[in-house]
Amino acid sequence: MTFISQNELNTIRSNVSIVDVISSYVPLTQKGKNFFGVCPFHEDHSPSMSVSEEKQIYKCFSCGATGNVFTFVENYLNVSFAEAAIILAEKAGLALHWDLPTKRKVKYQEEYDLMDLTLRFYQNNLQTEEGEKARDYLKERGLLEDTIKEFSIGLSLSNHLFYTLFSKKGYKDSLLQDLGLITKSKEQVYDVFQNRIMFPIHDLEGHVVGFTARCYLFDMTPKYLNTRETYLFKKGSILFNYHRAKETIRIHKQVIVVEGNMDAIRLSSVGIKNVVALMGTSLTREQMEALKKLRSQVILMLDNDTAGETATFQVGNLLEENSIPFSVVRLSGEKDPDAYVLKNGAAAILENVKNAISFLDFKLNYLKKNKNLQDASDLADYIKAVLQSLKNNSDTILKEVTLQKLANDYNISYAVLKEQLGNEEVTKKVVFKEKSQEVKKMKSTYEKLCEEILYYMMHDVVFIKLYQTKLGIFPTKEHRLIANEILYYYETNKDIQLADFITYAETTAMYTFIMDILSSIEEKELTESAMLELIRRLKKKMKEQEIEKLKIELKKELDENKKTALALKIVEIKGSVSDEDY
Repeated sequence: MTFISQNELNTIRSNVSIVDVISSYVPLTQKGKNFFGVCPFHEDHSPSMSVSEEKQIYKCFSCGATGNVFTFVENYLNVSFAEAAIILAEKAGLALHWDLPTKRKVKYQEEYDLMDLTLRFYQNNLQTEEGEKARDYLKERGLLEDTIKEFSIGLSLSNHLFYTLFSKKGYKDSLLQDLGLITKSKEQVYDVFQNRIMFPIHDLEGHVVGFTARCYLFDMTPKYLNTRETYLFKKGSILFNYHRAKETIRIHKQVIVVEGNMDAIRLSSVGIKNVVALMGTSLTREQMEALKKLRSQVILMLDNDTAGETATFQVGNLLEENSIPFSVVRLSGEKDPDAYVLKNGAAAILENVKNAISFLDFKLNYLKKNKNLQDASDLADYIKAVLQSLKNNSDTILKEVTLQKLANDYNISYAVLKEQLGNEEVTKKVVFKEKSQEVKKMKSTYEKLCEEILYYMMHDVVFIKLYQTKLGIFPTKEHRLIANEILYYYETNKDIQLADFITYAETTAMYTFIMDILSSIEEKELTESAMLELIRRLKKKMKEQEIEKLKIELKKELDENKKTALALKIVEIKGSVSDEDY
């Protein structure tokens, strides 16, 4: 893989205006020096994102999203950093010159290369004479050559050829076993996948990390066999077909979410490309974050059975709680989207998508299941369940309509329903507030001081020099590493521009920490006197911590001479705390 040099990135950044770029996606209004708009990275109803033309950065005061023009395009369009750079280079009318990487290495590169080679091995098997029955099976299932190629479908054979070949290539048994490709029993080694059609599974970036293997010659248990969980393959962090579908999703602003790999493959084979699969019936935090990044309407189209209905309720609640816009499709007549398309075609699926129902409508029907609404107890339970579900919905009009409907349909006082709903929402808000306060308390005063100093250093050379002359080093490793990155950038470039430093930071292991600092500290006027005060307070805090440590040692020490030395040391440090003079 090739990379764009830091110099070229800086050139691109300096040749585009962040205000012009962001305003092409989000309307901006100028207020004073800065521009403001609705933040696209969370459910924002009033302009909370500030864009600084002077600093060439943006920041949301509500969700904390921050960065430069590269990170905005990267996150808004859900593309890689390199793709964002290409888009911006085109806007600036610049030609890119690619550099080969000299220092950066991709973590797990050896494993990714091995999985790619494994995939090609399985693909080749499918095209051999031994693969004829598998090809016939795929044809009977309606999977044509184009689809087989698009999804890199392959075949595992029964002759242990995989292990024989790959061990001869020099791959260690331990690595093959770690990736879930072989298994050992005493002195015997076996290929994990035998006599199965192989469907590769890619992570969100497009690396092959595992396989789903389906039997086809005769009944085998299980019918589908997935790669076991490995450090490379984590089922809960993957959405099948995500890496292929994201560009189409971005264009259509809509993503269809199905349960199984075959459902996604089937829809894609008939031209419905904006589809991903959960690989099961649950939705994990990682999968939800991936869906959030798409910033598209979700169409939840899970299997048409009891398990699929329950999953729709559970997954829907999670999507609703995380403010991800979505609707529900419940296909009728067939078990899953795969079977539905085979029987009814693509047009029927698209018609269902067009007529998708709200999650609230789905829940109102779902919550009635197994309840006799003529029975007072069942009716009361149903009403409570509906009110409970309404509290997570931000659509006030929909809430009013639902309350009116409940009141009219079941002859219940609207005022009582309204009051009960209000009580539940207040409870929810109080809990949320308490959780927010807990999060804010997580960072100590010491950590905040370190982060503020680093924040200053990222903004101006003056503050870097003050750090070097007045502080010199942070005692904690994390803060030292960030400071070292800032110093390295300054020494290399003889200057520091925040927007360019953010671009550089993407290549470092400290990027997440750096962006957390930038997003958590409010914008303010940065002065030398304020920086010196931060350093004074930090040094005082460091000495206080040292005193506490010495006091603990003093309590434990039995030797009188050592105790005296510790006591004198404490007195000496205490005296120096108030003697700092800048």
